[in-house]
Amino acid sequence: MRDQPRTEDDFTPEVWTGRATNRVQWLMALAGAACLALGIKLAVDSAWTSSGTTALTMSVVGCIAAGLLVLFGTLAFVHVDLRLDGECVEVRCGHIGLPRRRIPLSHVAGADFTALVTPRQWGGWGYRWRPEKGTAVVVRRGEGIVLSLWDGHTFTVTVDNAESAVRVIRARLRSIAPGTAA
Repeated sequence: MRDQPRTEDDFTPEVWTGRATNRVQWLMALAGAACLALGIKLAVDSAWTSSGTTALTMSVVGCIAAGLLVLFGTLAFVHVDLRLDGECVEVRCGHIGLPRRRIPLSHVAGADFTALVTPRQWGGWGYRWRPEKGTAVVVRRGEGIVLSLWDGHTFTVTVDNAESAVRVIRARLRSIAPGTAA
């Protein structure tokens, strides 16, 4: 059998990587940092008298807790990285890569491109689950990938150049039998 010349459309990279970024999340992270700074300022500069200790303690702890929650909660979803190799699709969020989800290609039944994924569809930014829709990682409004899994669930992720990722996933799925270990 003769080898056919490969065209640009036939090329499937060994490892495909993609990313989506949301710069608006940095504003929310700044709000969290400001709340944290307010809690620290209250703790350091306030007069700790016996009559107002409880209220001041609650204010300090509340500001620090809210600031840390908002700061780290938003920094976790400033961006998402998608890595696709011959074995799996791996999604990592934020600068430290958590939360992370690794889906073996043998668990993927299909992949579809969606032109518009919005935080409103999923109830906000972040790692989301909705019983009627499945699971998603939404860091910004825009194009994304919808993976249909063999167990009936779906996994959606926003990523730049999602059409290219879907082509690569489909090419990989043609060579994998469902349910086999990858």
